[in-house]
Amino acid sequence: MASTSSGPSVAPAAPSSTHHPFRIGGTAFAAVLMIFGGVMAILEGIAAIAKNDVFLATRDYLFRFNLTGWGWIHLALGILIVVAGCALFTGAAWARVVGIVLAGLSALANFLWLPHYPLWSLVLIAIDVFIIWALCANPYQGQEKEGV
Repeated sequence: MASTSSGPSVAPAAPSSTHHPFRIGGTAFAAVLMIFGGVMAILEGIAAIAKNDVFLATRDYLFRFNLTGWGWIHLALGILIVVAGCALFTGAAWARVVGIVLAGLSALANFLWLPHYPLWSLVLIAIDVFIIWALCANPYQGQEKEGV
């Protein structure tokens, strides 16, 4: 004999990716790092614009750039990164994509900034890598969804 159930069969719901604590924590981590890294880039830009003698300019480096021009680039990029970091707290999907793109541009700009301030550049590159990792990480990778 087969038994029948009288109520509707409900499969357990898959956890929502927007409310999962690891997803929220990773996004918040990226947002805080973006705001911190953006403020550091703003300070770097202001220092390069205000006083060109603060930074070391090596002669035998493969690429050379004007410090004042790079100061404006870092200042603008830093402002954009801070704004995108604040937008990440709202949970906007576009902010994740913009954050990844801006963190990549910041890492590239800081790589080119290595001859002028190596330690600061390496710290900001590391922060940008962590931002990209935190925004791209998927806590459900490799797990089955939809009640399986």
